[in-house]
Amino acid sequence: MGAVIAFANQKGGVGKTTTAINLAAYMGAAGHRILLVDGDSQANATSSLGLRHTSRSLYDVLMGDAAAEDVILSTEEPGVHLLPATPDLAGAEVEMATMDGRERLLRSALAGVRGRYDFVFVDTPPSLGLLTINALVAADFLIVPLQSEYLALEGLTRLLDTVERIRNGLNPDLRLLGILLTMYDRRTTLAKEVEQEVRRYFPEETFTTVVPRSVRLSESPSYGMSIRSYAPSSSGAEAYRQLADEVWARIKAFGTG
Repeated sequence: MGAVIAFANQKGGVGKTTTAINLAAYMGAAGHRILLVDGDSQANATSSLGLRHTSRSLYDVLMGDAAAEDVILSTEEPGVHLLPATPDLAGAEVEMATMDGRERLLRSALAGVRGRYDFVFVDTPPSLGLLTINALVAADFLIVPLQSEYLALEGLTRLLDTVERIRNGLNPDLRLLGILLTMYDRRTTLAKEVEQEVRRYFPEETFTTVVPRSVRLSESPSYGMSIRSYAPSSSGAEAYRQLADEVWARIKAFGTG
């Protein structure tokens, strides 16, 4: 049964979607079967893969109006399928709040399809609301993208506290796979200081790979392509290729995959 990896950070603009898409692309190209779940009403993961108009989405699945297997789409990325989002997902948290087992809706929705994939990646919105909680309850692992900027650790403690509460109740199997430094500018002292601070507090958890600031990474979503397809020789592409190797090694070390 495929391992589920959630990408979460309640701060916006830290590279969650970029990381989910590009890690999926590299792991798919390496021969793994990947399902990418777009759990954000902004639907950036969906549009970034060139799928801007979908009739059904994760919203329909969570509301019980469609089975996940009937909503999943193929993508241009080898080995990668997508469970898309639409703006309708914005209303899901309000509707989910009154539903039985509201924290486990995504876990239940994925139960029938996760066995078809080696990995299920879940992109989340920039909040710790019900959609993110659902992703953490469904997940085996968590990856936290962390922007290399001032106060980068602000909010991380709150996220990890939430993770611990979920471990103690709804999902005792959830494990932190790693913290990923993103938007890293090696030319600045600040970026280096942030990296030192993160690695000091989380020496084992922080990935060796660091994702640089990259014009190509910023451009690729507008073309509906991963960085692997858009600019395979760029620094961003090399970073995500390395991250794919590092993620795979960590998962094997956990005895999964």
